[in-house]
Amino acid sequence: MRERPRADGAGAAAGVPAQAASHPQRLDDTDRRLINALQGGFPLVECPYAAVGAELGLAEEEVIARLRRLLDANVLTRFGPMFQIERMGGAFCLAAIAVPQADWERVAGIVNGFPEVAHNYRREHRLNMWFVLATESADAIEEVAGRIEAAAGLPVLRFPKEREYFVGMRLQA
Repeated sequence: MRERPRADGAGAAAGVPAQAASHPQRLDDTDRRLINALQGGFPLVECPYAAVGAELGLAEEEVIARLRRLLDANVLTRFGPMFQIERMGGAFCLAAIAVPQADWERVAGIVNGFPEVAHNYRREHRLNMWFVLATESADAIEEVAGRIEAAAGLPVLRFPKEREYFVGMRLQA
């Protein structure tokens, strides 16, 4: 399955994704069961989609087709593993920009065009665009944030992680 790292739909409870599907997708009961089942983990077996399907009474092909459809419709905006990037030598940084309303779409397009942007959310606050930078090194955070500033013409505030917290959050579809 492919990954779409731009706006994480799981975070929608905390804010509105910067880019959303233009047509809301209706979920049927099977879509809901699939989404709910996958939030608890993904089987590490030779045929994981078949294993998920067996639990839900679906064929492997149907699991894959449903996930593709949900990704294509932006119902799911990300499907993939979560890594502890710091343990691999990389870095994360929460960032924010105060974007004038009239310039929102242009700036969202610029920010979302950077492959290092993991999530991008709209907030109701002076700092109305929040996103996560994920880079291969701590030094690269500054370099990428500087490139975003230059492209957008707006300052990027950086909020480096001081402490890590685990929040077990599951959303019911």
